[in-house]
Amino acid sequence: MVAGEHLGGSWRIRSTVGPERVPDRRLTRPDGSRNSPERPWVDTDQTYACASTRKARSVMKIGIIGAGNIGGNLTRRLTALGHDVSVANSRGPQTLTELAEETGATPVPVEEAARDAEIVVVTVPLKAVPNLPSGLLDGAAEGVVVIDTGNYYPQQRDGKIAGIEDEGLTESRWTERQIGHPVVKAFNGTFAADILERARPAGAPDRQALPVAGDDEAAKRKVRALIDELGFDTVDAGGLDDSWRQQPGTPVYGLREGVDGVTKALAAASPERTAEWRA
Repeated sequence: MVAGEHLGGSWRIRSTVGPERVPDRRLTRPDGSRNSPERPWVDTDQTYACASTRKARSVMKIGIIGAGNIGGNLTRRLTALGHDVSVANSRGPQTLTELAEETGATPVPVEEAARDAEIVVVTVPLKAVPNLPSGLLDGAAEGVVVIDTGNYYPQQRDGKIAGIEDEGLTESRWTERQIGHPVVKAFNGTFAADILERARPAGAPDRQALPVAGDDEAAKRKVRALIDELGFDTVDAGGLDDSWRQQPGTPVYGLREGVDGVTKALAAASPERTAEWRA
């Protein structure tokens, strides 16, 4: 059976007996008490990484569209950091009860996920992006920043997307056009489990770095600050038209290295989309 590792809301194909499983983080707190919406569990191993920024940061309203492995784990971490998180998926809020009880996040219909949000994370399969409701961001906060975690998997999931293959659009540029709002590309090459397990304090020698691409410098700074708060360094990967450097099949995709390693991997990328990543 073909199996995969979950990156950026999608499956990276590899030859193993099955997908990497994300450990259940819902068990008990260190004091033995159970998790609840009123007192969501905060794992100290996962929160110490933001110690350098905790005093300076402010609580944000964040909407997450997509509750798969990436969306679910971002919900877990961001609520643990104290942010006000709304989460939605295509099946409706009634299917998110367990995640809401675990984290304290608010399950909502997709149409309401961006309401008053300062940051919206779109983490759905690329083929589902055109099906997102029109006016998705109409109720968002002024200057809302949209993070796109998506990847194009033509053979494995999405089928051919003409704008990407025939027009040569980067995956996130295509997504930006579909939703009618600028996006910042991040988390697309990140293993879902790493969001929970590999956070480190600033300056730690084994702190992992993530590439971030986008045209709006202020929006990109906001995303990079959030990623720092989550316990990861970042590397500016350029504008959205440069984001091919972090698409599937590139050296940085799935890379678990620091700033220097990520910088070198971005520079080594080729713009040619190989046969594995074409329909």
